[in-house]
Amino acid sequence: MPDRRDGTGVARMKLWAISDLHLGSAENRDALRTLPAYPGDWLVLAGDLGERPEQLEEAFAWLSPRYARLVWVPGNHELWTRPGPDGPLRGEAKYAAMLAACRRYGVLTPEDPYPVFEGERGPVVVVPLFLLYDYSFRPPEVAFGQVLDWAAEHRVRSADELLLSPDPWPSRQAWCAARVAHTRARLEAELPPGLPTILVNHFPLRRDLVHLPRIPRFSPWCGTTATEDWHIRFRAAACVHGHLHIPRTLVRDGVPFHEVSLGYAKQWTARGRPPADYLRRVL
Repeated sequence: MPDRRDGTGVARMKLWAISDLHLGSAENRDALRTLPAYPGDWLVLAGDLGERPEQLEEAFAWLSPRYARLVWVPGNHELWTRPGPDGPLRGEAKYAAMLAACRRYGVLTPEDPYPVFEGERGPVVVVPLFLLYDYSFRPPEVAFGQVLDWAAEHRVRSADELLLSPDPWPSRQAWCAARVAHTRARLEAELPPGLPTILVNHFPLRRDLVHLPRIPRFSPWCGTTATEDWHIRFRAAACVHGHLHIPRTLVRDGVPFHEVSLGYAKQWTARGRPPADYLRRVL
């Protein structure tokens, strides 16, 4: 176990993050059980753990005893409605079912008060976000009404178009706009004055973080330009996201943006790295 004390001999917590565990896969369920335990630290789970509440509960049952606190945000897969066990759970009802799974294990979510994390740099506010996307991560010459055809020219289409219902909202972009407005109001009203933040969202907060060499026209399903300046506006010491399945850190305006995906088994096994290597220390 690593030394957890700073130069004064005072124990300090660490903040770790991982996303896109995709526990519908047997290989990824096995990978979950190889992640190291840090019982004194916090773990951020930045979305796409699974597609059903029981998959979230499997992750929480394994990880909760191994970390002091878990923080979760939803990815697009958590919002999918498949035929069968999901039944009528669509849109906000599906999100509510995932929130209920979190609450059974005491996992913090975007609907909870923002917690203060006491780490080596001093206190920071951990901010779990649920914002979705609105197809604005597209070239300026592509009109909104043309975006699906533009992606289809390269045979790209997200499964969200079939599986992610926005009910009761009329569209995914309308749900995104409502989430952005609601979250911005909360941040402006609830953040403690002067404290830095860790912004956690499944989707990247900036368009220039999306670089997908194999499927560049997947970008419309990757976020919203409404959050381009949130790392500055809300005093981010770091930002965390997943979704892209390309783990790396990029810096914008002096702020590190950590992409913390594990990804599908064929992706992480092809890289030749064990799952534990994908656990990222945020601070």
